[in-house]
Amino acid sequence: MVLLALAATSVWSVAALQINVATMIDSVDHATDFLARILPLDFPPLAELALMTGQTLGIVTLATALAVLLSTPVALFAAATTTTGPGARAAARTIIVLARAVPDLVFAIVLLRVLGLGALPGVLALALHSVGMIGKLYADAVEQVDPGPPEALRAAGGRRWQWIAGSVLPQVMPQVVATALHRFDINLRTAVLLGYVGVGGIGMEISDALRTMNYQRGMALALVVLVLCVVVEILSGTIRARLAPGVRSGGGLLDRLCAAWVHAPRETHRLQRCGDGRVRISPPWDGDRIRRLAGVVLSIAVLAAASVASGVDLSMLGRDLAGLPAAVGLFWPPETGGILPTLLAALVVTVQIALAATGLGMVLALPIGVLAARNVAPHPRVATAMRLVIVIVRALPELIVAIVLIVITGLGPVPGAIALAIGSVGLLGKLVADSVEETDVRVQDALRASGATRIQVLTGATLRQALPAIVAHVLYQLDVNIRGATLLGIVGAGGIGYYLLNASRVQEFGVVTTIVLCVLAVVLAVEALAVWARRVVR
Repeated sequence: MVLLALAATSVWSVAALQINVATMIDSVDHATDFLARILPLDFPPLAELALMTGQTLGIVTLATALAVLLSTPVALFAAATTTTGPGARAAARTIIVLARAVPDLVFAIVLLRVLGLGALPGVLALALHSVGMIGKLYADAVEQVDPGPPEALRAAGGRRWQWIAGSVLPQVMPQVVATALHRFDINLRTAVLLGYVGVGGIGMEISDALRTMNYQRGMALALVVLVLCVVVEILSGTIRARLAPGVRSGGGLLDRLCAAWVHAPRETHRLQRCGDGRVRISPPWDGDRIRRLAGVVLSIAVLAAASVASGVDLSMLGRDLAGLPAAVGLFWPPETGGILPTLLAALVVTVQIALAATGLGMVLALPIGVLAARNVAPHPRVATAMRLVIVIVRALPELIVAIVLIVITGLGPVPGAIALAIGSVGLLGKLVADSVEETDVRVQDALRASGATRIQVLTGATLRQALPAIVAHVLYQLDVNIRGATLLGIVGAGGIGYYLLNASRVQEFGVVTTIVLCVLAVVLAVEALAVWARRVVR
């Protein structure tokens, strides 16, 4: 009944926002006029384009690296297998939930107030918000490691940090890298959006161009962002695919990243002896060790280049952070600014945008995701084609799609809902495809042996097994779309994000806090619903 109610509210939201074929037809003339206004595209000089693109990539790289650094200890405290007690685990889980619930735009607004305009607030805002996603996925990965190696090190007298470094982290290293790459994709899109509040890079240039109605320059830069997102999506997907065998097998060269200090007989070769009789086993300088060292050196070089390209200035960081308590005090207590009914109405519109986008996206994502699953697709080429469609759609930044639709259809919630629906097709389609591929093929083979048709096998065995995961994915997409609808509001796509940006610009920080608390309440309610639904459907 709850799922039917969600479906009904999604249909109601589509109707309330007037998302229909007639609206799309009415926009055809506007689309033609829009193309005439943006062509020919006006690209900046190559040196200037390289500078702003390098700054954006530098911000994203530093933010993702900092997020991984912060998320690792949080995940270790949040995981039941490595935490020191229930209090520490609860505190770590609370940090993860709050980091996910508070939009990165809010982090950026607070940090821009403290640190001023520039790249550093963007790096910190993206990193703090990323802890929510990365910390949760890392904690889940830590709880799923093979308990044998940690128990062996504990039995040998290893301390907590020794068996974590020597047996837990090497096992989760493939997931660590894959999650960081996935988060890099997300941060690249978000960094463009943060340009609207003063974070440097190509996003700020797009904001300035569109604010002055210079659509030729704005769309040219948007095309550059699209190409960047496609390239990053393809590269990160390729690397994650190469890591996948190591994840499935639980072995490989990544399991030997950390060498442990152990007692060993004197006759053992290739040992470095310590003063207290212990020895360190050192792996030989073979091809694997050289590649690992080259990877570490390359990572350090990339971070150094990102620091230079981003233009991050740490010289005054200590002094600026000293003013953080005073700046945070500006956001408390919450205030309504005399527009509480307006804010609540805008919050309802934000939820409607998210519901409509999730419903429309699900209608398209389910067939695409099912056909992208190799164990269901009628031909391998069909699965490959659907996977290609998912990759292309996932590479489209919702911000760029929303901006184009706003220019075509005008300000309001319709372009925001359509942009988020397109994004939902990419993410939800991939999650559905993966869930369908993970079903037990023996159940499907049993139905085929009894004479069932392809449709009967799909509905009676495949989808029935994947249903709990699909329900969880749809609710997760709704959670993502609520945050996305809030952020897209700052570019005129309707909802409460518009008032969030205005309140920050006129320095009504108490109103900002009220808006954040409203969004936080909705996000936590959806999170609780998702947890309950997963338990019931399972």
